[in-house]
Amino acid sequence: MSHASAQALARRLRAQPTACEAKLWSLLRGRQVAGLKFRRQARIGDYVADFVCLRHRLVIEADGPFHAENAEHDARRDAWLRGEGYRVLRFSNHMIATDRGAVVGAILRAVEAPGIFGDEVG
Repeated sequence: MSHASAQALARRLRAQPTACEAKLWSLLRGRQVAGLKFRRQARIGDYVADFVCLRHRLVIEADGPFHAENAEHDARRDAWLRGEGYRVLRFSNHMIATDRGAVVGAILRAVEAPGIFGDEVG
């Protein structure tokens, strides 16, 4: 994906978040989680991350049904991000909708233990 098309995609995704992305953003915005600053629909290389904390190089993904159909693409993307020094946490839409405490807890554990890669949390 070109730089311009990644930027356009990020802009469109910010304007039209899924319900779970909006819920997750309501948790992350405004430094509400341990003072961590997250960006929403941020371009990293040729990819767009749902949320990223640049200070801790932590990418947070909200995985809906679309991700199950594109598992191979997500695996390539996650491998590239890891190669660039990012950690990736993936949360199912169900977990985001029903267990916000577990989501926040997993994010805090990832920040406190930077050597641990989380992948799919729930």
